[in-house]
Amino acid sequence: MTSTLSRDDINNMEQRYRANLINSLSGFKPAVLLGTTDGHTHNLAIVSSVVHIGANPPLLGMIMRPHSVQRDSLGNIKKSGFYTLNHVHTDWIDKAHQTSARYASDESEFVAVGLTPLITSSFPAPFVEESNIRIGMKVAQHFTLINDTEMVIGEILELHVDQKHVASDGYLDIEASMSACISGLDSYHSTTRLAQFEYAKPNLKPRRK
Repeated sequence: MTSTLSRDDINNMEQRYRANLINSLSGFKPAVLLGTTDGHTHNLAIVSSVVHIGANPPLLGMIMRPHSVQRDSLGNIKKSGFYTLNHVHTDWIDKAHQTSARYASDESEFVAVGLTPLITSSFPAPFVEESNIRIGMKVAQHFTLINDTEMVIGEILELHVDQKHVASDGYLDIEASMSACISGLDSYHSTTRLAQFEYAKPNLKPRRK
């Protein structure tokens, strides 16, 4: 049975209950590991806030929680200006989720959860070797939002993908790449494609590819 909740109802909810509910409202989101380094320790953090900003130049945005406590990943990004985004594979969602634990600043989440840092000569931040889709990012813009969360917009400088998952029109099949997604704060999912359509035009019925 559907119920209607007012803003007062939401405000009066227990904090963790409210966080779980509101985080679930945006639906399925990409499960991505954020790779950064301070030059000594390689850090990983699970994020589910990556969004498309534009294709030319190629930009992705990411919302980071307020820097009211120590946040190694955000600090590393501010210091170096570089980071990586690595799709989480459905086979190791447990390892990806474990990166959300609060490890010491000098403790690498790569080591703690059993994932492998991929260091290349062409990029200054660590990728996740086990990831099938890896993206090297450089900060293009950074600003604070109304609730003190911080938005980082990055330009894609490097992309690692298996070409067998890229269609002739450029479509990247993330389902075939076994990328996971997240709902809420801690629920992980695989995906099943329902349909793929041709470019929509007025007065023409949708056509499946």
